[in-house]
Amino acid sequence: MAAQIIDGKAIAERIRAEIREKSDGLARKGVRPGLAVILVGEDPPSVLYVNSKEKTAAEVGFTSKVLRMPEDTTQRELIAEIRRLNADTEIHGILVQMPLPKHLDEKAAMDEVDPDKDVDGLHVINAGRLAAGIPCLAPCTPKGVIELLKRCDVPMKGSNAVVVGRSNLVGKPVAQLLLAEHATVTICHSRTRDLADITRRADILVVAIRQKNFITGDMIKPGAAVIDVGINRVDGKVVGDVDFDAAREVAGAITPMPGGVGRMTVAMLLSNTVDAAERSLA
Repeated sequence: MAAQIIDGKAIAERIRAEIREKSDGLARKGVRPGLAVILVGEDPPSVLYVNSKEKTAAEVGFTSKVLRMPEDTTQRELIAEIRRLNADTEIHGILVQMPLPKHLDEKAAMDEVDPDKDVDGLHVINAGRLAAGIPCLAPCTPKGVIELLKRCDVPMKGSNAVVVGRSNLVGKPVAQLLLAEHATVTICHSRTRDLADITRRADILVVAIRQKNFITGDMIKPGAAVIDVGINRVDGKVVGDVDFDAAREVAGAITPMPGGVGRMTVAMLLSNTVDAAERSLA
């Protein structure tokens, strides 16, 4: 029997409705969640992505600011803008849109963001908090993966979870979040031996390596939950890291690409922002 298709779009819409309720509740207390996005230059995908974030933030009742800075912005100017937003009490979340122009230091920019306003969850302090099990703003895509599993009633406690990919953006943090849910976690990467033997033991398989159709049907345990985080463009189409057609005949549940994890990333950005606004009241 074919796998359950995990509808990330529908789940993200329900989450946005919940965030709107939280936002309205905060507004009644005199606080409106504020999200600021810094966009340097005119990278077309970044412009589209930022415009989408701005629209979605407004839909859930946030104050949304997009600071558009020219391509030739200096590091000093960028850091000054980040510091200004750090001090702005009406802004609870700050996102520096990546990639930055090549002459700018992305890590230095991220290090300037107040960790309590780092709604991307990428600051080294938030990475440390996550590793130590301290409440923090977690990276949006990994947080979205966990939310998908929860809302589809996929049991994590005691499950064997395999993460293919060890990036700081997805692989490592999603493994830490799975550990926090009491899963037994294995991280695989390009030097892992007998990868298929390991993935076939996974009750939960998360794949984030950016190699099209890398995970085939015979690498999946029957009935497993498969979360495909990969985004690969092939002949004008977007495909994942998992061979979807083959995998859906084996898996118990699977995310499509597109329509799976991607919508959850923006939803978790909004979730982190409203959480940061709530913490500002403490």
